[in-house]
Amino acid sequence: MEEYTEKRRKLIHKMAQYASQDVAVAFSGGVDSCLILKLACAAAEETGNRVYAITMQTRLHPNGEIEEARKVCEEIGAVHIVIAADELEGAGIMSNPVNRCYLCKRYLFLKMRERADELLVSVILEGTNEDDLHVYRPGIQALRELQITSPLAEIGFTKAEVRRMAGEYGLTSAKKPSAPCLATRFPYGTELSYERMAQVEKGETFLKGFGLHNVRIRVHDKLARIEVDESIFVDFLSHKEEIISYLKNLGFVYITLDMEGFRSGSMDVEISKKM
Repeated sequence: MEEYTEKRRKLIHKMAQYASQDVAVAFSGGVDSCLILKLACAAAEETGNRVYAITMQTRLHPNGEIEEARKVCEEIGAVHIVIAADELEGAGIMSNPVNRCYLCKRYLFLKMRERADELLVSVILEGTNEDDLHVYRPGIQALRELQITSPLAEIGFTKAEVRRMAGEYGLTSAKKPSAPCLATRFPYGTELSYERMAQVEKGETFLKGFGLHNVRIRVHDKLARIEVDESIFVDFLSHKEEIISYLKNLGFVYITLDMEGFRSGSMDVEISKKM
């Protein structure tokens, strides 16, 4: 309890320092960036400076997230900026290389840096947390190269602590499941296309209609490997016929439930062993 309280105090203090000038926040709408944006705007109320929330409009993330991000910015009081991007071409990740995340992050944050420079903003904040530092996250290298600031990681805030503080501020994103890019559903080295990723998005949206929160469709050629929490296996299987029918209509030939259940970063298993 005392450790969290001290971290919380340090984070608020650090955000006040950043808000002593106009700042930009890389805003995805997830709980990490929501908390950063909330704290930045709260601090800026005292200083009178502006907070720009920059959201990248990409086809590697679900379509509805832009509208959600806009509403949050309106509620919190940030100036919302949307930048369109085509990662497959622009970042050169069509072959889904092992360093995909690095190439993608560098491409996206270079675009953010360009816009921030136009706004005469020197500080860009983003939501990497302590937990991200201990798993395969090659994109963090790009953030360091471009001098992007990660307040949560600096203070040592874990994901659980981020959700706790977001809840204290009444942010609806406090319980929002993580939503990594759709490229993570495919094995490294697999040719990526927006059509295949749209297929996955439709499938996951359908599955979430059964009340599922943590769900991933991992694609192995014509096979859909579904990950859901082990605790709901029985309920999930009660909808088996509907799920099989829908996913086959999307183009999948084989449908399977992963017996290990939902786990973030399951496509990184072999890479993580080498870390």
